Amino acid sequence: MTPDTTQTEPVTAETELLRALITPVRHVLFDFDGPICRLFAGHTAEQVARDLVNWLEGQGLSGLLTDEERVHSDPMVVLYAVNRRHPRSDLVTELEERLTGQELKAVPSAMPTAYADPLIRTWFAKGGRLAVASNNSARTVSSYLAGRGLAECFVPHLYGRTGDLDLLKPDPHCLNRALNALGAAPSTALMIGDTPTDRVAAARAGVPFLGYVRSDRKEKLLRDAGAEVVVRSLQPVLRVLRSQA
Repeated sequence: MTPDTTQTEPVTAETELLRALITPVRHVLFDFDGPICRLFAGHTAEQVARDLVNWLEGQGLSGLLTDEERVHSDPMVVLYAVNRRHPRSDLVTELEERLTGQELKAVPSAMPTAYADPLIRTWFAKGGRLAVASNNSARTVSSYLAGRGLAECFVPHLYGRTGDLDLLKPDPHCLNRALNALGAAPSTALMIGDTPTDRVAAARAGVPFLGYVRSDRKEKLLRDAGAEVVVRSLQPVLRVLRSQA
């Protein structure tokens, strides 16, 4: 009787794809919210977006938002909307600071992504040089990593949101900052991200990309953005990394 290999073939194919992607990597650029943790696991993004909208309403500025933006679940949508209408203004600066404060409040209830901690520690122990390239505040990233005992794996290479919101991903600004600081050629680096903006930023920076998702919908979005290697768990990535000499 011929053995049923349907269970093992996809795993083997994924392993080979990951091995080919990971082997030349010397520098790893992680997106933060998604690949490292779920920042708003206990302090929901919807609550944060609502806080920003309420603050704008309290300032008499609710007219800056469309009806759709006013009820959107992503706080970054609110921030982007205000920045489009008042770019680089004091209003944007204050709104961004409020968002950073909400992110920092969310850190204690953030949920670590499964296998992220050992993946980070293993890559660091094997001599990989790591950075975070995120649209979140670098202060938020720093607070989370310190709480998990992971700061030494990254510091000082934490590149987050700046006052110029036009430089957020998909602009490759934070990736280029990381590459320059690490002295890394794009071909020796790998970006691990979970959104189309991560994929586009990596492509613009010339950096190979590994997608991490938790749903069919997010996988389709990444595939449509050009991601060729996408995983549902970081476990196979960790397994391949550990198997390398």
